[in-house]
Amino acid sequence: MKAVALLGGPKSQWPAFMKKQIFAAKKRDSLLIGVDRGSILLAELGLVPDLAVGDFDSLKKNELNIIEQYIPDMRYSVPEKDLTDTELMLKYAFEDYQINFLTLLGATGGRLDHFMTNMLMMLKPEFNAWAEKIEIIDQQNLVKFYNPGNHTIKRRPGYTYFGIVTLSEVKNLNINGAKYNLSSYFNSYPISLSSNEFVQHNLVNVSFNEGVVAVIQSKDINRFQKI
Repeated sequence: MKAVALLGGPKSQWPAFMKKQIFAAKKRDSLLIGVDRGSILLAELGLVPDLAVGDFDSLKKNELNIIEQYIPDMRYSVPEKDLTDTELMLKYAFEDYQINFLTLLGATGGRLDHFMTNMLMMLKPEFNAWAEKIEIIDQQNLVKFYNPGNHTIKRRPGYTYFGIVTLSEVKNLNINGAKYNLSSYFNSYPISLSSNEFVQHNLVNVSFNEGVVAVIQSKDINRFQKI
């Protein structure tokens, strides 16, 4: 089962195709999840999440009353906790619902500390096993995470560039088939290798022996695009 989760990030960062993607996910019986304010944002779109997770401290009382009436699985947290609402959602989605892939929407923009948490949580041992089963999508970016190994990255339609962010120490990183290739790269600290491009068959091979990397496909903003 696949899942789509909407977090509470600003609507200005929603991808243009988001509504279509969420409605399509519901038709395919994918799990629909609201994380904290994301639950009421889904309700405003006319969609009822299957699962809602959060302390819901960003919701007004009447908003919380609305979602409590309709959402079949409400998982309440407390504001003072070790795991974020998003991290708790990962545990419920992968462990309780046994999903095999998760798309996160509304996970960027707004508060920078929240965005960094969502990017770096793949380094935590309890979540790292799911790293390659998670993607983050916003208005301009598609982020996927990779553990050591040999990976073929396929260009998604509409994205022009890609960058590789080493989230930890990385050993023997290789990029082949791109406009700018790289061989046997080692680095002891995070770095962003940005503004690379796909060529020919729109496939790039990325391999490395140690570390965790994020591959970010991106595009320049279309200011005439409607959400």
